[in-house]
Parts: sequence; C-alpha cells; structure tokens
Amino acid sequence: MNDRPKFFDDLAGVAGGALSALAGMREEIASMARARVDEAVRRLDLVKRDEFDAMVEMATRASAQAEQLEARVKVLEAALTSTPALPPVIEQPESHEPEI
Repeated sequence: MNDRPKFFDDLAGVAGGALSALAGMREEIASMARARVDEAVRRLDLVKRDEFDAMVEMATRASAQAEQLEARVKVLEAALTSTPALPPVIEQPESHEPEI
C-alpha cells in the first residue's frame, strides 16, 4: 500500500516536469517564430505601424499647409490684380571705377 502513493507522487513529479519542459519549448518556439517573422519583414522592406502612422500624420499636415498656402496665394493674386500696375523700378548699376 505504501508503494502506490509513492508511485503517484513520482508520476505527478514526472508530469509536472514534462509540463514545465513543454512550456519552455513553447516559449522557445514562439521566440524562434517571432525572429523568423521579423527577418521576413526586414527582407520585404515593410514599415512598422507606428512609422506608417507618423508618415500619414506628416502627409496630412503637409496637405493642410499646402491648402493654406494656396488660399494665401489666391488672396495675394487678387490683391495684385485689384491694384494699378506700377512701372518697374530700374536700379542704376553701381560704378566700378577704381579709386585713385
């Protein structure tokens, strides 16, 4: 009768060791799979999501700024067409005579 509980204790110890070994193997496999996926992403020259989001934000800002500048140019062009044209200013070239 004493052998039976010891047998179950040993069996439980072996099962516990096997489960911990399987958990370790699972972590190792997950780590290897992650490394393979990262390597494939680098080879495909893909961008990460946060980098993509940053570029989208920059493009959105640039587009908004371009629209603002376009509106400003239209206002300035309208102001130019509404004012009378002035004759161009002709500057006299500087004299390059040597000093004596």
